[in-house]
Amino acid sequence: MSCSSCSTGKDGQPKGCKNNGTCGTDGCNKLTVFDWLSNMSLPNGERPFDFVEVRFKNSRKEFFRNTENLSLSIGDIVATQAQSGHDIGMVTLTGELVRVQMKRKKVSFTEEEAPKVYRKASQKDIDIWQKCRDREEEIKKRAREIAIILKLQMKISDVEFQGDGSKATFYYTADERVDFRQLIKDMAKAFGIRIEMRQIGYRQEAQRLGGIGSCGRELCCSTWLTDFRSVSTSAARYQQLSLNPQKLAGQCGKLKCCLNYELDVYVDALKDFPAQDTKLFTEKGLAFCQKTDIFKEMLWFSYRDDPANWHVLSKDQVNEILEKNKKKEKVASLEMYAMEIAVEEKVVFENVVGQDSLTRFDRPKGDGNNNKNRNKNKNRNRNKNKNRNRNRNQKDA
Repeated sequence: MSCSSCSTGKDGQPKGCKNNGTCGTDGCNKLTVFDWLSNMSLPNGERPFDFVEVRFKNSRKEFFRNTENLSLSIGDIVATQAQSGHDIGMVTLTGELVRVQMKRKKVSFTEEEAPKVYRKASQKDIDIWQKCRDREEEIKKRAREIAIILKLQMKISDVEFQGDGSKATFYYTADERVDFRQLIKDMAKAFGIRIEMRQIGYRQEAQRLGGIGSCGRELCCSTWLTDFRSVSTSAARYQQLSLNPQKLAGQCGKLKCCLNYELDVYVDALKDFPAQDTKLFTEKGLAFCQKTDIFKEMLWFSYRDDPANWHVLSKDQVNEILEKNKKKEKVASLEMYAMEIAVEEKVVFENVVGQDSLTRFDRPKGDGNNNKNRNKNKNRNRNKNKNRNRNRNQKDA
């Protein structure tokens, strides 16, 4: 989904508004909320909800009270109250849906000390805001250099300026506690602004920076994922994935969030499914489970004395044998229950264009007949030319 200024042009190339989601249409941001109550009118006597939702850089959203009764709509740039000074953000939601969002995020809207919307941003406010946004990359690079000089074990991943340019928030990641008091002094002296340091996790860092995952698509955390649930290695075990940290880890260094997407389906399928370490007692010998297919409800067993020969059994057959084993009864053999699986023939190459052979233009190797024929033709042409020259000389004489 993209806005009109970020969409593809007539020549197939992206237009690129280069506003990083701050253009007025706000259709290219992952935090865009569709106001499905916008076409519904309020009942008689009801006043519109006086809170609005305002989005700032990246994933930060806050709620502000519209005390001045400004006529605000989605996409308006407004000046909002901050701890000191004011901040600039974009209105992303108005009306009754803001009440729903505040309830969902457990934000109280009865407090009198709620932050306020001052006014709609003037052109001067927007110019100052844009200049601050343009300085962020340069300041982030300089702040990293200062942290390296101070030998701090931290990584500054992003910088966010306040709308009036008086304060900057530096987001960083670190494995241990970092004493950055000297860092704040040096940065405040170098940049001439108030500094706030805020530690974030590695998943939040990947969300802010973005990138391409191993699946070839943009990272889920930077496109549509808004909450981060804990991911454990048991999710990979349920899905019968190899516990290879290089394949299971994402760009943030943590386990991939997509391991949780299909986990519930696997858990439901495994409720009445035999365990991986199931053993079957038969008169022919003890059988161990070698492989399972959860969705086809099939299991592969082999005898302890013959591990190379596998027998396919269905889930119901295995449960039936286990019930008999609980009663201390042994079945004759696995061959009595084994299933035959039809192997589908795979078409490697299909002649759809009418080609006889893919190597029909290749020259045969080691065949000298072609060279002999070429030499014979050359000699014949030479003899013909000699005879023509002789006849011409005789005529001239």
